[in-house]
Amino acid sequence: MDQTRVAIVGATGYTGAELLRLLLGHRHVEVTLLSAREKLVPRVGDALPHLRGVCALPVEPFDPDRVAAAADVAFCALPHGASAGCVRALRQRGVTVLDLSADLRLRDPEEHRRWYGHDEAPELRSEAVYGLPELHREALRQAKLVAVPGCYPTASALPLLPLLHGALVRTDDVVVHALSGVSGAGRSPSASTHFSETAEGVRPYKVAGVHRHTPELEQILSFVAGARVMVTFTPTLVPMTRGILATVYLRPTGEVTAEALVASARRYYEASPSVVVLDPGALPDTLWVRGTNRALVSYAVDARSGRVLAFGALDNLVKGAAGQAVQCMNLLRGYDEAEGLGGAALFP
Repeated sequence: MDQTRVAIVGATGYTGAELLRLLLGHRHVEVTLLSAREKLVPRVGDALPHLRGVCALPVEPFDPDRVAAAADVAFCALPHGASAGCVRALRQRGVTVLDLSADLRLRDPEEHRRWYGHDEAPELRSEAVYGLPELHREALRQAKLVAVPGCYPTASALPLLPLLHGALVRTDDVVVHALSGVSGAGRSPSASTHFSETAEGVRPYKVAGVHRHTPELEQILSFVAGARVMVTFTPTLVPMTRGILATVYLRPTGEVTAEALVASARRYYEASPSVVVLDPGALPDTLWVRGTNRALVSYAVDARSGRVLAFGALDNLVKGAAGQAVQCMNLLRGYDEAEGLGGAALFP
């Protein structure tokens, strides 16, 4: 099978580093170029010490002509607002692009401007395929531009998709409480992610409908439900490096059991190499997915309150970002969807 030449733009952040770790172990990929906005070094190991002796590529300034000459596929792991211009330049040169920023995730340009205050590449929005393989697998096989989903929407949506698809829960009462590790804030230091500020505390942030992942999650859920789904979303920072655990509270549309919910989810995810639906009574743990592209999904029914509880756990840097992007690349390049994404979680 043909090799794919790959460039990583934004290679020295947490997501870029995770992309490089995964792609170096991919049988059909040759990483040919690394670029970044800072930490420009003669060997990537000087910026990412865990790669010393593993990869000797330099980290270069972004040059779209250099990328187009060196790569068939580019992963853009830049912050929102900074990514769209690079994506445009690469698409103009015929490079297939997987964008891990939020710049192209929302379909409605007005909605994007409302939440982000800018729209750097509106002409690309209609071309971009939303990169949730469990939802858009066939469209991804033909894609040339992929908007890779956010970590919170992925963790929160995966346990919900089968329930909405089967009309097993109501669409007017969806409450999501998601716990995330600190790496979700990126590598740039800040007071809110300083060790002394996070190591012994747990804090909600950007609550009451102001977190930018809220419209993305509602977009996914509304697409599946075929009706507007509004979500009450509460993100919470917890003192760990990796992982997201989403707990979703729902109202069923009729009589339902945990066993029926599990059976529905297993049918829905039968073709997915990444989603594992746990047995009734089992609950997920972020430790069980650390360093992997797997997502754990489970369900419980609270007979006393009449609520369904849906749980999703994943590694925010892998299935929540870099691993999901590689999964999308596998589909669009015709590889096995799970190529380069195997292996057990790190334990302990």
